[in-house]
Amino acid sequence: MSKAKFLSREEEQQVIEAIRSAEQETGGEIRLHIEAHCNGNVLDRAAWLFKSLKMHETELRNGVLIYLSTEDRKFAIIGDAGINAVVPAGFWDDVKDLMVGKFTKGELVGGFVVGIERVGEKLKAFFPCKKDDTNELSDEISYGK
Repeated sequence: MSKAKFLSREEEQQVIEAIRSAEQETGGEIRLHIEAHCNGNVLDRAAWLFKSLKMHETELRNGVLIYLSTEDRKFAIIGDAGINAVVPAGFWDDVKDLMVGKFTKGELVGGFVVGIERVGEKLKAFFPCKKDDTNELSDEISYGK
């Protein structure tokens, strides 16, 4: 999928800035992956991408992937073992509902940003930034075909 086909350069920068801002006060990592099609189960696809993007290799296992299949209108948020162990039950569904509320109003970037901010708040609460913290994963949006 072409970047230009989905997000404008300015929109992409808004999302990347939201990721950077959310990660500024946490050791957690947030990624966004967008592609046109998701064949099969959306959670299976997101889990496969999670591993493919090496999100399971963070020191504290606190990576979060937001996944969107544009043409199939499939969407998932998954967290690694470290963050899943501490967020309350239903947290991922609450974030997803918040984002879908924006998406249905045509506010795609707004949906990404509000979801990233909410995830960042939880990561900050449970995995505050340490002095020697490094950005373990790229903040760039990844795209599929």
